[in-house]
Amino acid sequence: MALMHPQFDPIAISLGPIAVHWYGLMYLLAFAQFLLLGKLRTQQAHYQHLSYKYIEDLLFAGVIGVILGGRLGYVIFYMPAHYLSHPLDALKVWEGGMSFHGGFLGVLVAMLWAAKRNKQRFFEVTDLIAPLIPFGLAFGRLGNFINGELWGRPTDVSWGMIFPQAGDMLARHPSQLYQFMGEGMILGVVLWWYASKARGIGQVSGLFLLGYGTFRFLAEFAREPDSFLGLLSLGLSMGQWLSLPMIAFGIYLLSRKTQ
Repeated sequence: MALMHPQFDPIAISLGPIAVHWYGLMYLLAFAQFLLLGKLRTQQAHYQHLSYKYIEDLLFAGVIGVILGGRLGYVIFYMPAHYLSHPLDALKVWEGGMSFHGGFLGVLVAMLWAAKRNKQRFFEVTDLIAPLIPFGLAFGRLGNFINGELWGRPTDVSWGMIFPQAGDMLARHPSQLYQFMGEGMILGVVLWWYASKARGIGQVSGLFLLGYGTFRFLAEFAREPDSFLGLLSLGLSMGQWLSLPMIAFGIYLLSRKTQ
């Protein structure tokens, strides 16, 4: 017998007219862990020359990059025809629609700006923040599960779960939890361990790209494709096609000789 999604109240905290939704709370927790782990990162021998204020500045730039890049990525990668016909709809962020890969590109632009501003090499900055990202992603996937969104494909596994929001009462993979564990917790632990010792420039960034791309690619086999896109060529989803360049570039960074 399939499990039933708990159907959590979307509001986590209600204080009179002020309501904090679970997804918003997950974002706050993601930002908080970035600052906490960032402080620990600056205490490691190879980063003790950096200040905590620098971590705060990187977070601020990264948040801007996530919001702008995530929205633009969704518009460009997932629904370009719709937004080309209705350009003002791109501003309606309250209706949902964010792309991880777009947000990731937005963060890269923000980190490029930070590197130039502080006269650092780009991969010095990305190597610093890479271990701070996966646990934040885990909070995001947990928010997806609490909201009962981004459910998986139909399945007959014993832990299959019915998501009433899907509208068909079929048992489905709880793919949000797969991503919570893979690209979130497991990748986070591996990256933190790997980055605890000094590595060549770009090595930590390369492991993040390879790890995230691989976990995301595999999780997409269990995740329901977007209804307006379905599966693309070779039976792969948009998320899988966008993950392939991450895997390839991650392998490149890990294999090259660095100083």
